[in-house]
Parts: sequence; C-alpha cells; structure tokens
Amino acid sequence: MKRHIPAAVAALALALPAAAQDAEPEGAPSPNQIVDSAPDEEWMTIPAEDMVVMTLARDAEGEPREVVIQLMPAPFSQGWIENIRTFARAGWYDNISVNRVQDNYVVQWGDPNYDNPEAEGEPKSLPDGLKVMEEGEYTTSKLLSIPDPRGRPRLNYTLGAMMTRNAMIAKSGTTQPSPQFVAAMKEASTNPDSDAPPPNLPEPDFSDRYSSFASLVKGWPIAGTLGQKVAPEYWPVHCYGMVGVGRSYSPDTGSGAELYTVIGHAPRHLDRNIALVGRIISGMEHLSSLPRGTGALGFYSKEEFDKRTPILTVRVASDLPEMERPLFEYLSTESQTFAKYAEARANRRDPFFIVPAGGADICNIPVPVRPTPNG
Repeated sequence: MKRHIPAAVAALALALPAAAQDAEPEGAPSPNQIVDSAPDEEWMTIPAEDMVVMTLARDAEGEPREVVIQLMPAPFSQGWIENIRTFARAGWYDNISVNRVQDNYVVQWGDPNYDNPEAEGEPKSLPDGLKVMEEGEYTTSKLLSIPDPRGRPRLNYTLGAMMTRNAMIAKSGTTQPSPQFVAAMKEASTNPDSDAPPPNLPEPDFSDRYSSFASLVKGWPIAGTLGQKVAPEYWPVHCYGMVGVGRSYSPDTGSGAELYTVIGHAPRHLDRNIALVGRIISGMEHLSSLPRGTGALGFYSKEEFDKRTPILTVRVASDLPEMERPLFEYLSTESQTFAKYAEARANRRDPFFIVPAGGADICNIPVPVRPTPNG
C-alpha cells in the first residue's frame, strides 16, 4: 500500500532540554491529545472521488513530491469542482507548472502560457464540456445540513451558536445570548446524548470580523450572513491550505485551469470574490517551501524560469489503481471530541501555556485529518 504522510499542522513551540521534557508537568490535555483520544467512529472517510493527487517533479535530492487535495462537498463551488475533475481526466493538468509564489499569500499553478504575465508561448487548448460559472455562485443560500444521531437536521451549533452570539453582541451591543446559544446549552444540559459542549465549559469567543456567522460544518470552515436582515448567504473561508480558482477581472470567475493555495495569513478579503474548491490535506510542505517569485504578484520572471516546479500529473484519486489511492479521514466537526478540541484551541490550558487566549479565529481551528489507520 502506498503511504501518504499528511503535512503537519504545527504551532510554534520552544524546544526544551531533554531533562525538562522528562519532567513535563501534568495538566489539561492539549488539542492534539484530545484528537488522539477520539474514537474511530468519530472519524469520517474522505471518498476517493473527492480527492485529487498532484505529482510534482522530484526535489533537488531526488525525493518524490506528492500533494493531495480534498474537494469541497455540495452545495459549494460544484461547477468549478466538476471542471477540475474534467481537467484532470483529460490530462490537461499534466506537464503544467507552479508559476507564482507570493510570500505570505499564495502558490499558484497552471499552464505557464495561460493567463500568465510572463507567458511567451501558446496556451493549451481547454478541454470540451467545461462549465461557466457566475459570480453569484461564490456563495450559496443553502447551508450544509447535518443529520444528528436522532435524525434531526441541524447546523453545527457547537461553534455556530457561540460565534453567532458573540457576533450579535458585537453588532448590537446587547449582552443577551442568542436563541441559538440558549438552545444549544439547553440541549447539552437536558440531553445526555447531545454533542453540544456541556454548559459548565467556559464560553470561548469565536466572533468573526468578516461575517455575522462563522463555523465549521461537515469538516469545512464557512461564514455567512445568519441573523442579519437580509437573505442568508454562506461561503467557504480562505484559511491556510485552502485551494481556490485563479481568475482575471470581473465578470471572469475562472474555469479551474489556474489553481492556488493559501500559504500565509488567511486572506479573508478574498472570501466571496474567488471560488474556493478544496484544501490541501497532504504534501503542503512541497508548495509552501518553494522559492518566491520576484515578478509582479510573485510570478516568476523570465530570468527565473528554472524556478518553476513542473507538475507531472494530476489525477482524481478514484481513477488510480486501488492500491495507489490515498486513504484519509477527518475528525467529524459534529462530534463530542471536536467540540472539546475546538474549546481547547480557544483556551489552551496544557502546561506550556500561562494565559488562555479566550477565543480563536475560525482559521485557527484546523480540522484534523489523518491517514486511514491500517490503510
């Protein structure tokens, strides 16, 4: 079985001498320890049809480089995602390259002669059957609905209720909790089977400056207009490692021929302005460590042609031989363990930390992903 090692989602930590590590004080579990304790039934398999495997040219030491992208589920960005599968199955992405690396921003790849300011040759002809999307498809009025164990469709109120409550306080100045928060706490206190956080946990601040609602639903970071006097809209969030569709000026929305991933601080100003289609779940280090371009917007200049990293193949995982398919799963964002993990990310109490932050940005709660055990 071909092994796929995911890129580590790591926090900056101080190295301690071996003796100090041996004498590490006991305390509350870290977020990683909470995740490690999650039962197998809380991990959700990622379907092979929803993963794309991108093989880069070997590195300077001759080591292979592979990147696995998980595509977003409905209702988000499905036209662009269908195009990505079309590009991959037509072999269009084969022998393209990484053409832009802008520090603390994005890595972008595609045909070096397609929509590239340094292009000199003729671009590849696009495959037939591509969909053309409109700007209104950057958002959706349908939010992912999660059926709970008792069969009731609901939002992920584990984070959503708390985020909505704080957003309403910030906008209105009232300290009254939102109905969503009250309902979640009532559910937690009266229903032992509920996966809402128990009411005696401190309420962390998950408020969001870019939207009235932000949460993690079905494994993905989303934001929206919930609670405002407008028709509700929801959209994916530009967190680190998210994959989007490059485009030119409006009304162009991009086809999927040019893709990028975020390698810096979350550029939330891009939300609702560009289509997000997935996230990197393995091999992020092969993209984030590439040399930065010195041309406009981080594109490689003509003199830096040798810095472009060739992309040999891009395949939908379900099209690969069974023994070569990546096997990954994510921790359900509707699980009890994830609720504890998210709360711990907002209020670190493990021995290294002195003062809990009291809150967390939506992009500071990365959804844990792991290779499927015994895969």
